[in-house]
Amino acid sequence: MKLTEKLGLAVLHRMDPETAHGMSIKALKAGLAPSPGPVTSPRLQTRIAGLGLPNPVGLAAGFDKNGEVLTPLSRSGFGFIEVGAVTPRPQPGNPKPRLFRLTEDKAAINRFGFNNEGMEVMADRLANRPKDAVIGLNLGANKDSDDRPGDFAKVLAHCAANLDFATVNVSSPNTEKLRDLQGKAALGALLGGVIETRNALPRPLPIFLKIAPDLTGSELQDIADVAVETGVDAIIATNTTLSREGLRSAHKSETGGLSGAPLFEKSTRVLARLSQLTGGNIPLIGVGGISNAQQAYTKVCAGASAVQLYTALVYGGISLAAEIAKGLDELLAQDGFNSVAQAVGSKREDWL
Repeated sequence: MKLTEKLGLAVLHRMDPETAHGMSIKALKAGLAPSPGPVTSPRLQTRIAGLGLPNPVGLAAGFDKNGEVLTPLSRSGFGFIEVGAVTPRPQPGNPKPRLFRLTEDKAAINRFGFNNEGMEVMADRLANRPKDAVIGLNLGANKDSDDRPGDFAKVLAHCAANLDFATVNVSSPNTEKLRDLQGKAALGALLGGVIETRNALPRPLPIFLKIAPDLTGSELQDIADVAVETGVDAIIATNTTLSREGLRSAHKSETGGLSGAPLFEKSTRVLARLSQLTGGNIPLIGVGGISNAQQAYTKVCAGASAVQLYTALVYGGISLAAEIAKGLDELLAQDGFNSVAQAVGSKREDWL
């Protein structure tokens, strides 16, 4: 990390976390972020759900909720970007404060509640997206919606023209009863509607499903079954957790979803189990607690074809994406792998 980025992070950490996040978006708009361009190599180039990625290190949804900084993010070393979550209508989300740094734990707790400017604004910003990047949208439902499953399809239909993939997000813990949509019947109906909408698009695109880490073995089996039956193109494992095990920070008891370092083991075990249940037939994207190249590599070896970062950027800065991609390249080479695909699932049994 460059000295200027270290100093910038030190300043941001003196601010309220949500204010600091807003300032980081402004810094990106002002061109103050590192711009190494797409970090890539023959070994890092990855295909997932038909998408060609320069490297498998992506940005998770939640950082750029409203698609404000698509171009600078696409130049900062990530192999793909996911923005959102976005709902049909704008909504303010939950009352503030709703974001908490757990510095001692290298973690964060948020209870945002899908605060966003709505699909109309997002569609306008996506129309001006960089064409040489892989960009996806996290689909959400309005808190007061009478038809939450229909909301996902509505956002997809409205924004699809300028997307490379879309993610069905039924795993946020911050919208009441949203996780109920992970049940087998409800999830099957929801995904069926989204995929029907996708199939009717002039240019159909891959549909990903993002799941929670707090699922039982039978619930994971149900999700694997539904994903195979409906033809989901990839599964993102996982979103934030409701667990508070082993935390030390003052904010450890705040309500919301926990992300960051404490999630690494739990999310990796879910990832490995899902890889086993799907028999490697559905690509998986590993998320949760990744802050260095070794952890990204561990996710790949547990079954992930690609990974995503978010909370680690709070502590390591935006340059972390390029660092992890380069380090992953070196680790693959050390173990004699010529591609990410060769390493996927190679040590899955260690996590089962």
